[in-house]
Amino acid sequence: MLSSVVASQESIHAKYGGVVPELASRRHIEAIVPVVEEALAKAGKTLGDIGGISVTQGPGLVGSLLIGLSFAKSLSLARGLPLTGVNHIEAHAHAAFLTEREGEGGGPGFPFVALIVSGGHTTLLLFEDATTYRVLGQTLDDSAGEAFDKVAKLLGLGYPGGAAIDRLAREGDRRAIDFPRPLMARGSLDFSFSGLKTSMLTHVRKLDGPPTEAHLKDLSASFQEAVVDALVTKALWALRATGAKDLVAAGGVASNSRFRARLAEMAEEEGIELFIPPPRYCTDNAAMVASLGFHQLRKGMLAGLDMNAKPTWEGF
Repeated sequence: MLSSVVASQESIHAKYGGVVPELASRRHIEAIVPVVEEALAKAGKTLGDIGGISVTQGPGLVGSLLIGLSFAKSLSLARGLPLTGVNHIEAHAHAAFLTEREGEGGGPGFPFVALIVSGGHTTLLLFEDATTYRVLGQTLDDSAGEAFDKVAKLLGLGYPGGAAIDRLAREGDRRAIDFPRPLMARGSLDFSFSGLKTSMLTHVRKLDGPPTEAHLKDLSASFQEAVVDALVTKALWALRATGAKDLVAAGGVASNSRFRARLAEMAEEEGIELFIPPPRYCTDNAAMVASLGFHQLRKGMLAGLDMNAKPTWEGF
């Protein structure tokens, strides 16, 4: 990888407590050309050095997707470059190939299990090769990232909520409140976090007043532990069910310090090779889209100028 540039929108959406689609689309229009120019400059390359274009086709906010697709298709047509559209959930797993661990190879071996945990998705995938996978399980309601953000908003912690809860939880007692771990019946690799969110709401409503700083820390730690328990347990079940020995964890929630620590403990106990990208590659980024797109282009998985956005993607 020669360069990676991300234009964050956190400060724009923070005052609203979540992403506002119209504002996101407008910011995409403003940022896309400067971001591409900066990425080329940092790489020391020009458009003449580019051999192909990879663009996120979905899933996601349709307005933002259409801006990226329109730009990519225009560039493809103007420069005569091959184009491919990728599923950005699938691309999250490819973040594990972006950096090499010291003294070792550049990523997991196939087949591997990928646990993608983001603001919109919580999904378990089994990758058989770079572009072939099957869905093992996914959330039936709220994603883990969505649950973090909604609970943070309920507790008055601001946006993005995951980072705020992670920070407070470090000083809290994760055994203080026994929150439920939904869908933990043996054999199910699906997730559910709406019940956990409702349990937090019920707990807060029973309080005499706003929670104290100490109680906020305990609430954050206990809630976070319940989410992490579900994620790590289901990842282990998926590894055992498939016989895979490599695990990738990616997506924005993979930046969570407790989640990373629990995965590392599980991997050591079970003899599993664990691959978690650095936090800068866990959140949405173009580098992971390029990584997957590279393999798709090599396989001739090309898209035409009629490619359309997929705000929802079948199977996800």
